[in-house]
Amino acid sequence: MPAKKPSPPTASPTSLATADDHPWVGLGEDGAGLTVDNFITTLVVRTANALRRTVTLPYAESFDLTMAEWRMLSVLAEAGSLPFSEMVRLSATDKSLVSRTLRLLETRNLVALEAVNGSYRQGLECRMTEAGAALYRKAMPVAQKAQADMIRVLTNNERKVLYRTLQKLRHACGDDDLDHPEK
Repeated sequence: MPAKKPSPPTASPTSLATADDHPWVGLGEDGAGLTVDNFITTLVVRTANALRRTVTLPYAESFDLTMAEWRMLSVLAEAGSLPFSEMVRLSATDKSLVSRTLRLLETRNLVALEAVNGSYRQGLECRMTEAGAALYRKAMPVAQKAQADMIRVLTNNERKVLYRTLQKLRHACGDDDLDHPEK
């Protein structure tokens, strides 16, 4: 069983920006006054990297998985079996990284890769093995707890606002198709 990770610290309200010193309040169309550190892309990437490092990486490593391997297993676990092209799309990961990661998982007998109709030209089908499914069933409760611990740093209202905000930004970027695979 992986070691229990301490809960993340909560930020004190005084350490957070107020509306008076918030660089986005009153922002004009030209973005004048924004520094690179206050770009939305910079803040989101830095936050995502910090979350991966402090939340996801510890539980992935406790199950002897890289971040990419955990991502591929979790995507595949939802479907059981997927064409390679769908693995790339659903994991929102570079095709070459998906390929390398799946090959590594295959050598560990966590996934099986099979040519469609016996021909790699027709595509590659990715399937979760029983060993992969067993590992996922062990890892998922640990992952859920780690994720919940971080989400619980936020108040219920902050959770609602952040979730809606992230969905709105994804929509503005045209990334809705990940929510609706049938499109």
